[in-house]
Amino acid sequence: MQYIKNLRQYGILIAFVAICLTLSYISPQFLTVSNWSIIFTQVSINALLAFGVTFVIITGGIDLSIGSVVAVSGVVAALLARNDNYPVIVPILGGLSVGLLFGALNGFLITKSKIAPFIVTLGIMTIGRGLALIISKGRPISNLSESFNFIGGGDIAGIPFPIIILFIVFIICSIVLKKTIFGRYVYAVGGNEQASWASGISVNQVKIAVYSLCGLLAGLAGILLTSRITTGQPNAGASFELDAIAAAVIGGSSTSGGVGSIQGTLFGVILIGVLNNGLDLLNVSSYYQQVVMGVIIIGAVLLDSWNQKIKD
Repeated sequence: MQYIKNLRQYGILIAFVAICLTLSYISPQFLTVSNWSIIFTQVSINALLAFGVTFVIITGGIDLSIGSVVAVSGVVAALLARNDNYPVIVPILGGLSVGLLFGALNGFLITKSKIAPFIVTLGIMTIGRGLALIISKGRPISNLSESFNFIGGGDIAGIPFPIIILFIVFIICSIVLKKTIFGRYVYAVGGNEQASWASGISVNQVKIAVYSLCGLLAGLAGILLTSRITTGQPNAGASFELDAIAAAVIGGSSTSGGVGSIQGTLFGVILIGVLNNGLDLLNVSSYYQQVVMGVIIIGAVLLDSWNQKIKD
């Protein structure tokens, strides 16, 4: 039994170290500063989504709509950023507002209808994708302002701006989850919803808040992606929700709720980024990369399941 606990706690870390050592031996480029800068820049969007999903998963929920929210937020931001029609703060606020609105809608429908989060967010996912196509008329939106494109493509003192955003959001989310009353409520709701009700916690408000936060971060991810590729793509964000959920689960978040951390999720994001980067350096087909990722996700979920059985 102790072996399984240790495997759950340290198995992913051991796997990460083994992967890094192997890749550094096979490819001298792997451990270079430029390559790690590329890795963190590439994972920045998934990290933002994964941080939001972590809050949701800890409460025992799930959000499948974030990929579509990335698309519709990016499209709205792109429309507002075209041809320098508005100051850069306008498209930023526009994209964030759209993400927040979708997240709040998810939370409201889940708490008021009592429909499973899987079904509600699946429906919102379809709605969001459709709205992105309607707003953009099915075409990419280009000619974005230079100030907006700086968000995803610029740097400060040689550090890519997406990496700066990543770590600012990481610090904020870590403090909120670990150091605030709201964070304790999030864990309480996921650990035992009925006990939370009995202790006076407004479970519905906590759920609406975590889905709203998840949507807000998806909106930020949509802005970042649109700025990086310099166009608003209505088809952007496809399957992003799966990568985000995978990162949270790999990082230790329990699908049964009550367990998880932002630090663990960041580690899961980096593990996925390192693995993808290493496979790219080795010229491994993206088809095989998907198979490898699927195996890792299943392994992480199995470890979580075994860990829950031990606790019970």
